[in-house]
Amino acid sequence: MKGPDLLVILLFSCVLPPQGWAAEQPAPDTEAEQPEPEVLTVATWGGAYEDSQRRAYFEPFTRATGIAIETVPYDGGIRPLKRHLAGGEVTWDVIDMIESDADVACAQELLEPIEPDILLPTPDGTSAQEDFMKGAIQPCFITHLVFSTVIAYNDEAFPGEKPDSVEDFFDLETFPGKRALRLSPTGLFEWALLSLSVPPEQVYDLLSTPRGMELASERLDSIRDSIIWWQNGEEPALLLASGQATMATGYNGRFFHARVMNDVPISVIWDGQLIGFNSWAIPRGTAQTEQAQAFIAFATRTDRMAAHANLISYGPTRDSARKRIGLHTDNRVAMQPHMPTAPGHMDHALMRDHRWYSKTVDLRERWFKAWLSEKDATP
Repeated sequence: MKGPDLLVILLFSCVLPPQGWAAEQPAPDTEAEQPEPEVLTVATWGGAYEDSQRRAYFEPFTRATGIAIETVPYDGGIRPLKRHLAGGEVTWDVIDMIESDADVACAQELLEPIEPDILLPTPDGTSAQEDFMKGAIQPCFITHLVFSTVIAYNDEAFPGEKPDSVEDFFDLETFPGKRALRLSPTGLFEWALLSLSVPPEQVYDLLSTPRGMELASERLDSIRDSIIWWQNGEEPALLLASGQATMATGYNGRFFHARVMNDVPISVIWDGQLIGFNSWAIPRGTAQTEQAQAFIAFATRTDRMAAHANLISYGPTRDSARKRIGLHTDNRVAMQPHMPTAPGHMDHALMRDHRWYSKTVDLRERWFKAWLSEKDATP
């Protein structure tokens, strides 16, 4: 099935067929030769996040088009994409990338262009260009989700005074215990400077100077011996639940899922949350560009983005979808208070500067490797 045909199906399938739809169709002639089923491969982040994508995007897309979705693990960065493209046959068709990574990949011609006219209007006819947040529609990626990287803690680790700030993450005397941080030069610098009372609007300017990096290094040195490194998005909540760490950085939706769905005693500190964005992109060289664009058109529909936001606490980038956020699909918890953009959560938030991230990829990697190697600190 070709891309234009898929887009016609998606345009006229705003109300998805019921779960039993496939069973109601005439049985195929088992003696006739059946074509191989189409499969689209999506590189994404696993865990609770992938589960929510499966329910909001993947399974409904398959029901609407007959194209199955398979997933492969991806934990961010452009290096995994480069390795995949260099390996010969391109088997990834769609990739869910952090916006700054997508920006770099686009500039390096690692992604296919995406025509903006594939994006469907809202149910009331408002164009996608008017409905998406500013800057979401780019030449080779479509930003679909607002998330934040936050600090969280195990409630039971602190029966008395509770931590409530970025400064508390670095205060091992008042709030003892291991600190879980991502093994990546992402977020470390910002929290280090915020904990020194650097105003959010000055953080990236300061990090663009040697002095800023020195300050960040010294601040991280103060907790170096108490750091546990994580690499997969599911790990921070598990480290807190097991008691291996008392405080951890991680994605707000993962902590939400652990707390609300699994009853893990985790609380989020919204102070210093680092606001980021995820984008759909198509790896350069896939043989299924049309099908990939059809999937992105489907996954960025108002109803699908709202369905996703009602499964996990990440905000959609379409205004029409944000207006449909209500109760969690399963346990009926109100979702708005758990969103990064909820009133009060943005008071001390830092908007991730994806342009700065795009321009400092090599610099950050060199700095991080050098810092890890100091004092035999390699994890």
